[in-house]
Amino acid sequence: MTSDATPPNSVPPSSALTPAQQQAQQDTRTLLIETVRIPSLSGEEGAAAKFVTDWMTAHGFAAHIDEAGNAVGERGSGPYMVALLGHIDTVPGNIPVHVDESGVLHGRGSVDAKGPFCTFVAAVAALPPEALAQARFVCIGATEEEAPSSKGARHAMHTLSPDAVLIGEPSGWAGLTLGYKGRLVAKLRVTKDNFHTAGEGSSAADDLTEAWFRIRAWAASVGADSPGIFDRVQATLQDLGASGDGLTQTAWASVGLRLPLGLAPYAAQETVYDAASSLTTDITFTGHESAVRHPKDNALTRALRTAIRAQGGTPTFKVKTGTSDMNVVSELWPVPTLAYGPGDSSLDHTPEERLDLAEYDRAVLILTDALTRLAQTAATASAPS
Repeated sequence: MTSDATPPNSVPPSSALTPAQQQAQQDTRTLLIETVRIPSLSGEEGAAAKFVTDWMTAHGFAAHIDEAGNAVGERGSGPYMVALLGHIDTVPGNIPVHVDESGVLHGRGSVDAKGPFCTFVAAVAALPPEALAQARFVCIGATEEEAPSSKGARHAMHTLSPDAVLIGEPSGWAGLTLGYKGRLVAKLRVTKDNFHTAGEGSSAADDLTEAWFRIRAWAASVGADSPGIFDRVQATLQDLGASGDGLTQTAWASVGLRLPLGLAPYAAQETVYDAASSLTTDITFTGHESAVRHPKDNALTRALRTAIRAQGGTPTFKVKTGTSDMNVVSELWPVPTLAYGPGDSSLDHTPEERLDLAEYDRAVLILTDALTRLAQTAATASAPS
């Protein structure tokens, strides 16, 4: 997993822009700042969806809120479809929204992932007429990405058939994310009759701890010879506790597993069950997501690499140990796909979440250029010889 830290940028200062360019830049910054300002925990995205949809409508999109609560906006009439799937929900945590003296926006969702989604919307709003005649661009501000349901993405994947897909997640302005690890969550529970600790036997907490040790040992054995963490299983205790009422003991734990390519969630589930079931452990599983990694040489990646270089950057390919809606949609959307967006992903879910507005401006320029190139390439490829 590589860092998303943003190198010094050379986006032209506002003083070097024409009045029209300054107005457009301020307009797209307002889109971002106000979207971040609106609270939108998973399942509570309605106000943010309305604001984004209204902004898109005012900027030439055919926009609406769909049955899943997604903010959806379309521009273009060409036969080639690009789906730009971001998310507008956030994890909890109140970070006072403000722009500091350095031009950095602080606020929950600025990086994960309202910043990347607003980059999508701003770039599509700026596309030239020829790109809009060559392709159709659909921006989806999805709901419940931070929840196990992935409600918005699952709805979108059954309603669209895109030719290329961009996932809105922070990669840094010069980064291109090709893949994410898979996921499985195991919830373990042990219930036993109470007994005197001076006697023989094991407690519920003993049995649960032994189950965790077995799971952790199995996880450490997968891909042990691989130098990269993307090829290994990561096991983390997410919750742990024990209690008793004098008659019964109960111990519980939640174990999060990050899975590499080639290890399906249901195969991992069987292994975990076999390791722990002999300890009278009740186990339930959630969060089944398969790992995904897309090729790095196709029309989509070439367009973005060229656009990044045009802005003075060096394109960097990445894979991530977390998950995203890329894991969800890849099965039904087997097309060129990558994740892109400004911001440092190490700030996701932290009290320090923030986004440099100059980096956001640059990402908008890069994506506008890349989408224009992609539309031209698609039109050329489909033209009769």
